[in-house]
Amino acid sequence: LKGIAADAVSRWISQHVAGTTLPFRFSLLAGGHSNLTYEVRDAAEQRMVLRRPPLGAVLATAHDMAREFHIISALATTSVPVAPAIGLCEDPEVNGAPFYLMGFVEGDVLDSASRVNASVAVERRRQLGEHVIDVLASLHAVDPDTVGLGGLGRKEAYVERQLKRFAKQWESSKTRELGAMDELHRRLSSAVPRQHGATIVHGDYRLGNMIVAGGRVAGVLDWELCTLGDPLADLGYLLNDWTPPGEAPASADGVENPTAAGGFPDRDALIARYAERTGRDVSDLRYYRAFQAWRLGVIAEGVRARYLKGVMGGTADTDALGRAVELLAAKATGLLSNDR
Repeated sequence: LKGIAADAVSRWISQHVAGTTLPFRFSLLAGGHSNLTYEVRDAAEQRMVLRRPPLGAVLATAHDMAREFHIISALATTSVPVAPAIGLCEDPEVNGAPFYLMGFVEGDVLDSASRVNASVAVERRRQLGEHVIDVLASLHAVDPDTVGLGGLGRKEAYVERQLKRFAKQWESSKTRELGAMDELHRRLSSAVPRQHGATIVHGDYRLGNMIVAGGRVAGVLDWELCTLGDPLADLGYLLNDWTPPGEAPASADGVENPTAAGGFPDRDALIARYAERTGRDVSDLRYYRAFQAWRLGVIAEGVRARYLKGVMGGTADTDALGRAVELLAAKATGLLSNDR
């Protein structure tokens, strides 16, 4: 199995994880350009999950895996649902790159409208949507210093730093001139709201990055973009992904976002619940939604550029990726102009 040196990893697990029984079986749960995720089963059918960097990653350093492991270990002491942290291997000799193990959380990953329709009854969807917001409010209520995550990133000027970073990324990866993206950067940079405190920010908080069971969030996944910063950036990102039935997704693959299945609370209900749970001023949310749409446009353009250069090891519809960037730019412009 690509990415797993089965004998060496099996030896490491049997030596470092009590109560496991050889032999172990490994299967890929999620591949892609992010960290790779595998299911591990022992002889007694106990299940764990192994995470490692992408194959051939330029920066397959111990830091990334240790950082993610450190985050879920720290959050295990809070009310935020995360998979239990089991063990971290920082020695790249074992598996070609560092990896960590976490507990297997039962449930479904709702990464599309069709998955929602197959897994969640319509009458459970409102409750699920409310719990998604409650978990986000709980995450943003955690004191990073108290749980040992105070050094995760700089606390101040989060949006300004993100704007600077992604503008550089745009300049280095753009495949054509797109004036709307440049204009958006100018408008966003000139109107940054006052930061709403410094909390733990997930960075990719959406239904597709959660395990759902019984109409509730059983585990939040994919903490690799987690840092400290402005909590409303997370809420803006979630709202953009929270598309109602009939709203066109700004995606390259045309797959409908999970909430397009219907039955979920609408965006206004999510905003009201977040404000009630946190006491935060949410009047600037259109800005954060526009910022996140622009940021996602930069990321999509970078993916398109890598496919056009032939360095992704596969093919993609680069025309669709290009249209997705233009749709995201239009969405961000509309949000800044107070269009619905």
